[in-house]
Amino acid sequence: MNGTPTIAPFVIITPAHNEEALIEQTLESMVAQTVRPLKWVVVSDNSTDRTAEIVRRYAAQHDFMQLLEIRRDGTRHFGNKVHAFNAGLAEVGALDYRYIGNLDADISLPSHYFESLLGELDSDPSLGLAGGMVATRIGDRFVSQNVAPDSVAGAVQLFRRACFEQIGGYLALPEGGIDSAAEIMARMKGWKVRTFAALQVLEHRRTGTASAPPVAAKVREGQRLQSLGYGLLFLCLRCIYRSMDPPRLIGSAATLLGYVQRRLSGAPVVLPAEVVSFLKTEQQHKLLNSLRGAHVRHQRPL
Repeated sequence: MNGTPTIAPFVIITPAHNEEALIEQTLESMVAQTVRPLKWVVVSDNSTDRTAEIVRRYAAQHDFMQLLEIRRDGTRHFGNKVHAFNAGLAEVGALDYRYIGNLDADISLPSHYFESLLGELDSDPSLGLAGGMVATRIGDRFVSQNVAPDSVAGAVQLFRRACFEQIGGYLALPEGGIDSAAEIMARMKGWKVRTFAALQVLEHRRTGTASAPPVAAKVREGQRLQSLGYGLLFLCLRCIYRSMDPPRLIGSAATLLGYVQRRLSGAPVVLPAEVVSFLKTEQQHKLLNSLRGAHVRHQRPL
């Protein structure tokens, strides 16, 4: 094992399905961390490529890494990631950790990433969920996701253990959105959720496009947001705000189409009623605050 990096009281779990093309970049950035986890469990989730072979080679050289291989039928389901994550969670159950995180298998991190993020969590006991700002590769460049400050991209969510256990962990939702559901429930329980924009991480493949082209992924996004209970007005304004995100205009139109299709079909909202009620109240407050801010800007003299 190279060097003697500081071991911090956190664990990381990475569900990985057929990630041979990208996972080595994630492995290299984890090896380079100034602060490493007690344990990093990479779960090869029914992979049929060289994912497990690549991880096994790194794990043989670094004690903090562990490869876990699981098998299942080949059906693609949004709940598969949760089942893989929970299999990894069982592997760290005996460890005394303070923080637990999900890290996607197509992410590169700056070397100081966990050292900086743990410092933020340690300094604010009310901070329950934190992460960096994800910049996604689109074509030959990386484009920032520009998530809201009180939201954290699912690819890099790091929870305080008490927060994670209080919300009951990730839910295996049929339309996906496990990360969104987790942060909504964290805020509902009174925890702060925050993205630190100065901590930029790189996502080498756009979320949702591993098995679908970008427009189809946007349709699924709309379906997912409806399943979580997003309000129509908030969704429309969100689409307008993100209309310049690639694919420009078409992406937002596809998101709205997916939302409306699922809503008109009578498909149910999958989150508990109290969570949906909190979400809609939260969205109403954000809309009102945006309107007040626009009014103040309009009244300000030139």
